[in-house]
Amino acid sequence: MSNSTLLSISQLRVEFGGLIALDDVYLEVARNSVVGLIGPNGAGKTTLFNAISGLVQPTSGSIAINGKSLSWPAPYELPALGISRTLQGVGLFSGLSVIENVMMGADHLRRSNFARDLFGLSSRDEARLRRKAQDALAWAGALAFADKNPSELTYPDRKAVAIARALVCEPELLLLDEPAAGLGQDEIDKLAKLIDGLKRRCSILIVEHHVDFVGDISDQVYVLNFGKVIASGSFEVVKRDPAVLAAYLGTDSSSSGHTLGGAQ
Repeated sequence: MSNSTLLSISQLRVEFGGLIALDDVYLEVARNSVVGLIGPNGAGKTTLFNAISGLVQPTSGSIAINGKSLSWPAPYELPALGISRTLQGVGLFSGLSVIENVMMGADHLRRSNFARDLFGLSSRDEARLRRKAQDALAWAGALAFADKNPSELTYPDRKAVAIARALVCEPELLLLDEPAAGLGQDEIDKLAKLIDGLKRRCSILIVEHHVDFVGDISDQVYVLNFGKVIASGSFEVVKRDPAVLAAYLGTDSSSSGHTLGGAQ
């Protein structure tokens, strides 16, 4: 592990009863990088995210953050570890404004009663938190929606707000779970620009089914299939890997002349 490594996972195994969901999985995320995690449906991508997020208890394996080995975290420990996550859906609260939804992502509000804290803050603390929320919305390109209700926004704009909510606690590592799902090509292009800009702020680990999108934004790509890492490296390398082609395209491992994502 180099000094530039933010997150390192090794020999991760997750079992559900007699089913092995992940087996000997390894992963590294460098600081200020984008790492893509791809693979066919059921490959174990979300299970890996859930293990990092404390939603699944690993059977075995190790995790280190900033070179320090840790116990696998519980969800409430993520902010203190500098980790934040979006979900496959947007998960916004319609009873709150956009900026209040984003304020809810702040570290201390995650671990306490939101209604009491948000509406019982001193004016000074509330102003500070509101500024942080505005900054996060600006980074996500959603500041113009601050005073709107989430129900007034389009689906792509709600996704931008969800990213802002994950950014408000100023994470070192942002986990994005299928952020391009349900987006058209124009919105995907905007999302790619947003993620490229966010690299200046934090590292990003992204699970996504849009393979070409992952290839465009990622510095490093890991490919999972049946709970194992079958390839890792730059997208240019993994898209030609015979094991990856077999997993995605059903080609024989000896096939040549093919690449993932349609490019030759």
